[in-house]
Amino acid sequence: MRFDIATLFPEMCETVVNSSIIGRGIKAGKLEVYCHQIRDYTKDKHRRTDLRLHGGGMGMLMMCQPIHDCFKAVEEELGERPHVIYLSPQGKVLTQERAHELSKKKNLFLLCGHYEGVDQRVLDEIVDEEISIGDYVLTGGELGALVLVDCIGRMVEGVLPNEECFTEESHWNGLLEYPQYTHPVEWNGRKIPDILLTGDHGKIAKWRHEMSLRVTLEKRPDMLKTAPLTQKDRWYLAQLKEELATEKEKRED
Repeated sequence: MRFDIATLFPEMCETVVNSSIIGRGIKAGKLEVYCHQIRDYTKDKHRRTDLRLHGGGMGMLMMCQPIHDCFKAVEEELGERPHVIYLSPQGKVLTQERAHELSKKKNLFLLCGHYEGVDQRVLDEIVDEEISIGDYVLTGGELGALVLVDCIGRMVEGVLPNEECFTEESHWNGLLEYPQYTHPVEWNGRKIPDILLTGDHGKIAKWRHEMSLRVTLEKRPDMLKTAPLTQKDRWYLAQLKEELATEKEKRED
């Protein structure tokens, strides 16, 4: 899978993508990530990529021409049109489900805005979708692009050693992940749950699923509205809600 990041700060992106798991995925040939300096495509003698807004207003706006020429250069190199994403607070918030869908794409072109954003005309011309990484505003799209590369890239076959590395984690099945433990068995007076020491994989799997339900109920109950719950899950949650309500009453007494 190939990512092309169009940015005013390629050095910022290169430092991150060449580190950790994504960096290893690149070295292994499972991923390609290229960072393009938008200024390299401007026709302005001062290498400007932004101008003041028509109609007045504060700040500067990124121009169409350098962005469009950067995109066309990548398209020509690829020999086909990549799927274009503009990182924007106006976009749909990124979800694990959408990241998984995007991991099936061959080429992604990630456009990072800056200043007051990007001239709407070039967005209308080349962008397929806008994505936000949260309901807040950043100084530019670079951090959002890096989140996308990490979130999507780790799901590409061969980047992680085993598919279970991401299919059993938070959000994959609509629930948050169960608690996890390592050695020593006891630390600072806190012990690993006995069930995890039994070696009974069936019972451990059942415990982990129930704990996922519990953690989701306690931390993100809103997720349970859309999670694919079985009748047994719903029964367990009903019992758990009663248990938690009783515990709360005892604390308040």
